[in-house]
Amino acid sequence: MNNVRTRLIWLAVALIGAAAFAMLALSRGEHVNAVWLVIASVACYSIAYRFYSLFIARRILELDDRRRTPAERFNDGLDYVPTNKWVLFGHHFAAIAGAGPLVGPILAAQMGFLPGTIWILVGVMLAGAVQDFLVLFSVLTA
Repeated sequence: MNNVRTRLIWLAVALIGAAAFAMLALSRGEHVNAVWLVIASVACYSIAYRFYSLFIARRILELDDRRRTPAERFNDGLDYVPTNKWVLFGHHFAAIAGAGPLVGPILAAQMGFLPGTIWILVGVMLAGAVQDFLVLFSVLTA
């Protein structure tokens, strides 16, 4: 019963995201409500986080919570120092650079907001977030 409930919840998230994209794609005129953009983005990112990142973590990277990080193995107080995960995430987040912030606005200026929005959403889900995940994994398991 719990499995059916979980599937129904994710189906509802997918349908809400599809409805939000339909509202964005089918509404005419220049007035775009940002709520539909936020709902579509949250639905896409939630589904990608739940299913795609789980696939990458389990099947491709084979993550193991028992594996020690280099900071724990080689703790020398200089180059390898265990730190809070939020500090590590902050350092990584500050160093992110990619084509999404450059190409998205150019697409939006040429073809309207929807192609640029889809470019940013799909680019983040299939390339940007995956690359960041792989980089963090490689740093923590070196």
